[in-house]
Amino acid sequence: MNSHPVIHASYRYLSTMCLSSLLMILMSCSARNETKRNNSDLQENNGVFYAERFTLVRNDGYSKLTITDPWQGAEDVTQVWYLIRRGSVAPPGIDPQNILFVPLQKIICMSSTHLSMIKALDEEHTITGVSGAGFLYDRTLIYRFEKGLVKDVGYDDNLNKELIVNISPDLVMVYGVGSESLGYIGKIKELGIKVLYNADYLETDPLGRAEWIKLFGALYCKEELAEEIFYSIVEEYNELKDYITKNTNIKPTVLLGLPFKDTWFISPGNSYISRMISDAGGDYLWIDTRSSVSIPFGIENVFIKALDADYWLNIGSVNRKDEISAIDLRLEALPCFKNGNLYNNNKRSNSKGANDYWESGSLKPQIILKDIASILHPDLFSDTELFYYRKLD
Repeated sequence: MNSHPVIHASYRYLSTMCLSSLLMILMSCSARNETKRNNSDLQENNGVFYAERFTLVRNDGYSKLTITDPWQGAEDVTQVWYLIRRGSVAPPGIDPQNILFVPLQKIICMSSTHLSMIKALDEEHTITGVSGAGFLYDRTLIYRFEKGLVKDVGYDDNLNKELIVNISPDLVMVYGVGSESLGYIGKIKELGIKVLYNADYLETDPLGRAEWIKLFGALYCKEELAEEIFYSIVEEYNELKDYITKNTNIKPTVLLGLPFKDTWFISPGNSYISRMISDAGGDYLWIDTRSSVSIPFGIENVFIKALDADYWLNIGSVNRKDEISAIDLRLEALPCFKNGNLYNNNKRSNSKGANDYWESGSLKPQIILKDIASILHPDLFSDTELFYYRKLD
């Protein structure tokens, strides 16, 4: 609507003191945070530094979670939740509709990207419903689905409302791709079920997207573990980025995507994947564009610009070069096609079409970064096997 070594609780060994020191170092060298935040800033955002779509503020006895503009095109839309520890009394004056008692015991996830963060916190047993179980990649979750422990609740207008009521979750976590999603989300709310928007996919900073692990940490009362996981990601990502910058002199040009009928939807230059390409030492062809949504172009316009592309990445769901030719024979004339510089992000896909890039990639941007850098600059990581990506034959 995101592996590398799978991140689990092994990061528990980091001490709180080390985390605090690492945090200060990371903030000082972050390109996104060019100025130092003072103590009041840190307290206000409760340590949320890269993500722009949520804030989390701790108070006596509860935490206040605010999610901002949670779907494409949303303006001045906020969702406020008060996270209250089970067994505690809610502060007076708070609307019960805005209260979530934590830790969560049962959750329904409408996007597979949420699953890996819950699993990283060792809370996958709380996942009782998903949308589109056939597209699960994680074997543990597939097993739980096959055993009837996880139910498929459907999607959009095909929601199984009776099943959702029977599951009786503490929360349904959804994502919105536009205001049209309000329709089916409204139907869930009408059932008396609490619905939380997850806007991680709208984050343009790879580390900002991964930082949503902190939201899950708050929902499961595992804030320290979530911070350990996140700061380990930040450390590895920034070390890789610095290494790439210091050891590359050229920036290969990159084409993304695949046309759909007569239209090619281009990721803008301020997108997540554009940032990733730049950090990996590449030059995205549409780096100068700005938009909050994908930009539609005619095939001819993209073709002309793509004649300068050295590499072609993220090529839809294709598995072979001839599948590209079947879409439009003109694409065979692109130099990157002729040179065989075609790499798709579907190496970790199963027979049902589930792709782990979308399921776990949000939490593992450092692995995606290394994959892309290995493609664009093969001499940098000559002994590394691609994890999410594979070359098309």
